[in-house]
Parts: sequence; C-alpha cells; structure tokens
Amino acid sequence: MITEVLAIVVFASMLFEARLSAAHDRQLRARGAIEPAGDVYQAMQIAYPAAFLVMLAEGLWRGAAVDRAFIAGGVIFAAAKLLKYWAIGTLGERWTFRVLVPPGSVTTTAGPYRWLRHPNYLAVAGELVGIGVASRAVITGVLAVGGFAWLMRKRIAVEERALGVAQ
Repeated sequence: MITEVLAIVVFASMLFEARLSAAHDRQLRARGAIEPAGDVYQAMQIAYPAAFLVMLAEGLWRGAAVDRAFIAGGVIFAAAKLLKYWAIGTLGERWTFRVLVPPGSVTTTAGPYRWLRHPNYLAVAGELVGIGVASRAVITGVLAVGGFAWLMRKRIAVEERALGVAQ
C-alpha cells in the first residue's frame, strides 16, 4: 500500500510539472525562444518516469514499509521538491522541461540560483534518491540515479552552452 501512495505522489507532481512546462514552453516559443542542438530531452522524457517506475516496482517487490528508511527518503524527496519549486518560482515562465532560450536572456542569479548554478538538477537528483531510499530500491535506485546523473551531466552541458549564447 505504501508503494502505491508513493507512486501517486510522484506521478501527480510529475503531471503537474508537465502541464506547467508545456504552458511555459508555449509562452517562450511565442516570444521567439530557441532550442539548442544536442539536447537529451527525448531520452530524459523516457528515463525520468521510468526511473521512478523501476524503483517503485522494486519497492513493491521488497515490500516497502513505513520505517526509518521510508521517512528518510520522504524527507529527502520533500526537500528536493521544495528546492525544485523554489527554482521554478524563481525562473517563472523560463522553467520548462526543454532548454529554451528566449531573446535577451540573462543568467538567473536570484533565489536558489544565488548559491547553485543548477538547483533544478540537484532537486531532480534528490527526488530520485528520496524515492530510492523510501522504497528500498537498493538495486534499481543505484542504477536509476547513476543513469539519470549521466543524462543530467549531458543536459547541463547543453544548458551551459545555451546560457553562454544568451549572454
């Protein structure tokens, strides 16, 4: 039962974020935003929900329960979501799943961007780690976090290049 609750929390927030991203995407493109070449968006679009699915499936298989690991994972996940929504609130319409650079863009240095160059990606890593810990996904958690970290590294390179173009 606890794995099902985790799944609802994870995928409900993912759906909310997808809708918000789509709205921002439309607004940015209407303003002439460009999408740089070489992005790994399509791979991330599959890997992000798949990572949660496999970790939750392992949690279901292992019989995840409300215990210290669950609570620790829940705290990590909640902290990651707070950081992510702070980053989203700071970026406003510039936050999307895709790397889109509107004309006249400058690097954001407000909110969490004052201390972290890419707080959204740190938050995504925290979400994955949190669910991996909460669901006791000792195998798929390590693989999912490692695989997604590799994708985020590639994504950050694209974003850095795009931010360099924007300045």
